[in-house]
Amino acid sequence: MLIFTSSHSFLIFFFTIFLLYSTSGISIHVHSSHLPVDVEELVEDSKANTTLVLARERTRRIDIFNHFEYYNGGWNISNHGYIMSVVSTAIPFFVVAAIWFVVFGILNILCMCYHCCYGDPYGHSQLAYYVSLIFLILCTIATIGGCILLYSSEQKVHGTTSNTMKYVVSQVEFTNENLKNVSNYLDSAKKISIELGLPRDIDKGIHSVQKKIMVTSNDLSKKTRNTSKMLHNGSEGMRLALITVAISMVIVSILGFLTTILGLKCILYSLVVAGWILVAGTFILSGAFVLLHNVIGDTCVAMDEWALNPTTHTAMDETIPCMKNERVRETLLQSKSIVFHLVNSINDIISNDLNGNTISHNQSAPNVPLLCNPFNSDFTIRHCAAEEVAFENASEVWKSYTPSENDNMIGLMTPSLYRQLTTIVNVSYGLYHYGPFLVDLIDCTFVRKMFIDINNNYCPGLNKYTKHIYWALVVVSVAVMLSLIFWIVYERHLHHRHYIILS
Repeated sequence: MLIFTSSHSFLIFFFTIFLLYSTSGISIHVHSSHLPVDVEELVEDSKANTTLVLARERTRRIDIFNHFEYYNGGWNISNHGYIMSVVSTAIPFFVVAAIWFVVFGILNILCMCYHCCYGDPYGHSQLAYYVSLIFLILCTIATIGGCILLYSSEQKVHGTTSNTMKYVVSQVEFTNENLKNVSNYLDSAKKISIELGLPRDIDKGIHSVQKKIMVTSNDLSKKTRNTSKMLHNGSEGMRLALITVAISMVIVSILGFLTTILGLKCILYSLVVAGWILVAGTFILSGAFVLLHNVIGDTCVAMDEWALNPTTHTAMDETIPCMKNERVRETLLQSKSIVFHLVNSINDIISNDLNGNTISHNQSAPNVPLLCNPFNSDFTIRHCAAEEVAFENASEVWKSYTPSENDNMIGLMTPSLYRQLTTIVNVSYGLYHYGPFLVDLIDCTFVRKMFIDINNNYCPGLNKYTKHIYWALVVVSVAVMLSLIFWIVYERHLHHRHYIILS
């Protein structure tokens, strides 16, 4: 029971790392080197009538619990049929464990009863004696080899899961950093909007975006803590179970071989009882890892197919509650509106106070170039005019229009005004820069890219090494099971051989 529980904990961990994290707000890197960015492309309309069955071919397997019918519903952890079809793959191992435990136990009881009632049938076969010895040696070698493979594969699974977790944590840290930056820019934008007397809707829009960011950030932190704790418990439980099995099987196998050869009957039968229980537990653990291997394989295929089909409806949509397109557009429009009005406020200051026909304006001074607004009034992408400056070089260009503190030139940008405008530019650019990031965070684009990375870099290793683990467990189980039989056979023939020689 302890072994099965440990493996089950690791199964829960796997679901958590790929599913709970996907609901929490893990980000991907936003490439900001190309501006302006048409973020409208990030939120294309969904094809509501299209449904994709994830991992259809891989998950098509016989469901023992459904009259041995094939399951055809694809990957769907909320579907009882899918869960039962995966559990069905482990049932043969659980059945073998039960049969072994019952049958071997009954046969041992019958043999002991026969021995007590009728004594030993003194017969000896030279062929049976040597054959049992050869098989005993081979089974012992197979047990040791299987345990070595088991330990090696467990180390590789642990390393792969650790690397996967490090990747996820790096995404969490990157996201938290971006969320902090966005929050800081929004705080600055709120202060600026009050100072400039911008429309009240702008302040409401800033508050709305900040609220969504706070919810996402809090959810991210909570899920990260929960998943990390479950990861640690599940991973350590799995390691303890596998290492315990490997060490126990090696010790029992070697001691059983030695006590059989030496004819230590009492110790041998104690080891037979221990091996009998261990074999049953190892078969159960084998079944648990077959189940785990299939879940990992199914989930990896499902993640890949879901990531490559962003406009279709799938079972993954129920697991990952991404924001609907309407809310994505609303958030996007709010962030665009903030940037649009901030840039317009800068250009109003430049046009009216610096380039305008006022008394303080020096007509001989050149006009200060306007800042390029990346959006039109309807918030579509706008291309910069030739005389406008972009976010990236506005501060540098305007600096040439700013006299020093002791310069009494009239009509140019004062140092204090220059600092005010560059502050607004930095805030506007920051919000514009993080606009795609916010959309990715909300509409699950980041999850799709993360799933692709996990599927390409970590899934192959997890599939390979979990398969090695359950095959190693099967080899060890069968080898020890046969060893128990040959221990008894060889010990009886050794006892009869000594009786014949003495007589």
